[in-house]
Amino acid sequence: MKRVLPPVIPFVVITLVLEWVVRSGFVPSYLVPAPSAVLRALFDSRGELAAAMGKTSSAALIGFALSTLIGIAIAVLLSSSRAVQRAFYPYAVFFQTVPIIAVAPLLVIWFGYGMKTVIASAFIVSIFPVIANTLTGLRSTDPALRDLFRLYGASATVTLVKLRFPAALPQILTGLRVASGLAVIGAIVGEFIGGQGLGSVVDVARTQQRVDKVFAAVLLASILGLALFGLINLISALTLRRWHASEQGS
Repeated sequence: MKRVLPPVIPFVVITLVLEWVVRSGFVPSYLVPAPSAVLRALFDSRGELAAAMGKTSSAALIGFALSTLIGIAIAVLLSSSRAVQRAFYPYAVFFQTVPIIAVAPLLVIWFGYGMKTVIASAFIVSIFPVIANTLTGLRSTDPALRDLFRLYGASATVTLVKLRFPAALPQILTGLRVASGLAVIGAIVGEFIGGQGLGSVVDVARTQQRVDKVFAAVLLASILGLALFGLINLISALTLRRWHASEQGS
């Protein structure tokens, strides 16, 4: 109850207040729908929204998995040498600063309409936090422990697997928390351009002035992001609670 009640109470209060504000006419329903209207839209369009949710979930999960694997691999490569980091890390930063909404039309040209474009969009948006946090963690290994491994003649691979990567795990998981939400955002943006999924539902509902349906699709996208975030939190608790202060007592 101590974990559940604190977030549930404000949610219930805000929902009731919003319902009263809209029903009383203080806010026009065509701008902000009442929560009851959003729930009705969820029920009436449950088949369409469920199918769209499945497509968005698949694209976001695949994009997130690719960004995790490739991002960690790139970070390991960048951490191998200061010269390599100075040569290539600025390109990773530049890659991050390009707005995805500007790149999305190019993705359609390269991959066509459909799942490939959405996955690519989710991947592009979510990879940089993985690279940045993993690189920071790998470069922050205790120098005394590195010297100890060097003293015992440990190879670079052994040092990476048994020292640097475990020490960087809290930072890596922090990057994955950020990337999990960004993967959903990237998938939705890709669906605006490439079709399918919740992004397409939002775009079509917008043209139909179905604000309640727009809010319903956005709510499902938020739930998807929260589910991914919760999955990373669960992995963090399982892997770090025995030895790292951030998860002890969780």
